[in-house]
Amino acid sequence: MKRFVVVVLDGFGIGAMDDTKIVRPDDKESNTLKSILKDYPDIKLPNLEYLGLMNAYGKESKNMKFSQNANFGKSELMHFGADTFMGHQEIMGTLPKEPKKQPFQEKVDEVAKYLKDNNHKVEIVDRDGLRYVICDDYVTVADNLEADLGMCYNVTAPLDYISFENEYEIAKLVRDVVTVGRVIVFGGTGNNMQDLLNAEEAKEGKFIGISSAKSKSYESGYQCLHLGYGVDNTVQVPTILGNNNIDCILIGKVADIVINEKGKSISCVPTGECMKLTIEEFEKMDKGFICTNIQETDLAGHSQSSERYKEILEKADSGIGNLISLMEEDDVLVVMADHGNDPNIGHSKHTRECVPLLVYKKDWAGKNIGTRKTLSDVGATVCKYFDVQSPENGTSFI
Repeated sequence: MKRFVVVVLDGFGIGAMDDTKIVRPDDKESNTLKSILKDYPDIKLPNLEYLGLMNAYGKESKNMKFSQNANFGKSELMHFGADTFMGHQEIMGTLPKEPKKQPFQEKVDEVAKYLKDNNHKVEIVDRDGLRYVICDDYVTVADNLEADLGMCYNVTAPLDYISFENEYEIAKLVRDVVTVGRVIVFGGTGNNMQDLLNAEEAKEGKFIGISSAKSKSYESGYQCLHLGYGVDNTVQVPTILGNNNIDCILIGKVADIVINEKGKSISCVPTGECMKLTIEEFEKMDKGFICTNIQETDLAGHSQSSERYKEILEKADSGIGNLISLMEEDDVLVVMADHGNDPNIGHSKHTRECVPLLVYKKDWAGKNIGTRKTLSDVGATVCKYFDVQSPENGTSFI
């Protein structure tokens, strides 16, 4: 057996990065783990504790102590901001490229013209001076209101009326002419254009979009793809492993945001189900790589609920313990995060924090891998483990 598993606890940061006070002042006091421990000092996460969570954090709590034999470190974010999509691209070995923060208002005319030039029907909707695009009667192109404002655009459609494939082709045209970090194309079944229009929201007098949660897109038949700025999947871990006939399985939100053309991708949100699928795929695998994203931690942060965050961490911890019990001599496990999402910081956005790097292998003990400058060190480690070409970015810690 030769298996490498990465579990990403989405949004589970352990303290603001040094540059936060300059680049994201609202996050300068952020510390996701500290907030959870403050609200729930009795919390016990035995498996994360065993893996060295408190070692990486640098402090002990009432019920969680330093682990003598843990292999641990932490990582800074090389990508700009604090973003799940770019965080996972970075984990997979992408060298982050700085996107442009820009309200869709500044791109409406250019996007509309480009879509028209490519033989699409275009309507510009104007709401008190804030504009967005409807393409081919059913596809809205507007600001994303859930991520940092100005960093992403959403392409949204009711999929009973237009296919996801056709919506995706429109999104690719939008991607051609915009330089924000992401163009997110998604939709669901069972809703209609009126549902999308009813979900229209404006923020800060500069941004207008379709609220994802209110659009009913998630309720049935949900499909989603993220188109990133400066992302080349050919130099990422899944493509490299696929080209070398090594199994690559992506589970959870990572399945929606990382290209894995030669592997297996399983979309999933519930934490228990994500961990169950991870263990099932692990047990079937002789040689290969699994990356699982636990999204519900991030959702708890967005909800500003430390109570919900605690509950999800406890579920994830239990699943991680079950996975460790199945690991053999050559197997490796990394538990990490992609950014922070402090539930007590006073806003519902991601926070720019360092993240834990907890490494398990049966014959490793007491290794401090230090503070890594990029999440890509994980992708580089995966490639070295399988003795294949290195990704675009990162340095192995084994």
